[in-house]
Amino acid sequence: MHARNGCALLWLGLAGVLGCGGLPEAVEDGAREVTAQACPPGVAARVATIMPLGSAGFMGELTHVQGTLYFVTSAFDTGSLLWRSDGTEAGTFPLKTFPGPPGVYQPQNLVAVGNRLFFQARTDATGMELWSSDGTTGGTRLVKDITPGAEGSVMTNATELNGRLVFFRWVPVPGDGARPELWRSDGTAAGTLRVRDFGGLTGLGNDTLKVGNALLFFFSEDTGTTMWRTDGTHAGTTSVKRLDAGNAYLSGVSRPGEQPLFILEDGPDSEVWKTNGTAAGTVRLDAFGRRVHLLGTLGPYVYVTSVDNPVTKRLRIDRLSLAGDGKTGITTLPNPYGSDEYAYPAVRSAVVSGGAIYFFMSIGSDAPVSRDISLWVTNGTAAGTRQLFDNPSVEYGYRYPLFATGTGQVLFGGAPDPLGPVFPYFTRGSVATQGRLADIQFPGAFTRVGSRVFFTALTDADVGQLWSVPASFSCPPGLTEARE
Repeated sequence: MHARNGCALLWLGLAGVLGCGGLPEAVEDGAREVTAQACPPGVAARVATIMPLGSAGFMGELTHVQGTLYFVTSAFDTGSLLWRSDGTEAGTFPLKTFPGPPGVYQPQNLVAVGNRLFFQARTDATGMELWSSDGTTGGTRLVKDITPGAEGSVMTNATELNGRLVFFRWVPVPGDGARPELWRSDGTAAGTLRVRDFGGLTGLGNDTLKVGNALLFFFSEDTGTTMWRTDGTHAGTTSVKRLDAGNAYLSGVSRPGEQPLFILEDGPDSEVWKTNGTAAGTVRLDAFGRRVHLLGTLGPYVYVTSVDNPVTKRLRIDRLSLAGDGKTGITTLPNPYGSDEYAYPAVRSAVVSGGAIYFFMSIGSDAPVSRDISLWVTNGTAAGTRQLFDNPSVEYGYRYPLFATGTGQVLFGGAPDPLGPVFPYFTRGSVATQGRLADIQFPGAFTRVGSRVFFTALTDADVGQLWSVPASFSCPPGLTEARE
């Protein structure tokens, strides 16, 4: 783990760690060396200070609820705080405190449903249970103690569906793990109800897939693998299609807003399926004789990644026709660490913007931290696949956020200097059209509200703040070129 000055936010092993990274200052761009300028001061604006100087803790991801931002901070001296913000300093304040050390009592799994925020939080009296907030202190409260007493409930896959929250609650089975139940909630105790008990089915997949007004989920059992759907009612929760006679487990689903796709692992094969939520519209597109992962969809094709072979360990990109016309190999990405037995590549995150897929590729190591994390872009061709940014000095736990603004620009976290802090960067798809957004450090996840994008970041004095930037902005005004 690399130690860097000014890196004060600790995640204590939780998802969403804020850390540090690094990159050489100049990047090759054809026959010249190009260093992108930063945006001028004022393009990114500070909204409010949310973590005082010297706070050892973390700032959580932002959740947007009809124009109001919610997020969580947690520190040893303050406990965990649920915040709300209307995008102004006066309108940014904590709603409720959950006392206790970071990583134990803080709200988590924040989900927007209508004008309410649902989340899970732990107290000594109830354990982990379902809470909600209407944006007021008095309206931030426990919804229902589903498992009475201090034991708490295990809840997963919380999702907005038809104006209500739906989720799975896991019920312990003595000597046999746990079985899932489907629940829904309208934010009241009386309206928080069990929708369905699935009896002896226990092999619920980790992912769900929202298609129209239905939520799709998958059971993988030794007796067969089946796709189900629910609209949040008992009558509307039904088995849709038997996908396999055996136990083919779900390994991934497409991102919201893209063509609904999922991958089943059936022995040595990864099968890519598309679905519209009906039996007739759920079709296997093709199978690969190796493990593949969904990268993104562009037009009539979905792109998948895999490791080419265990010797070179390069990331391979393939194109698969959504019309069922077969697959085509596109390109493989270099891996300078391929001789290391642990240096397997993987896609950490990806977004689609302006007819291209942007993605962070990480290279594994024998330590908890990746050896390298680099930003790439592809338009679905070998010539149009290129590296944009590299972070060879990777800090443990930092998530390297990646966000499409919807205006043709993509925001990300990157470090321009080895062993230096991470800054917010923007790119339009080439080294010559990217630069530093602001001289603030360790940006958290980005969220768009209206015409602005909000994110958390640190000052150089390790003070946590909420920031925003217009979704459309024009900078830098030019580039500094260093010619050989």
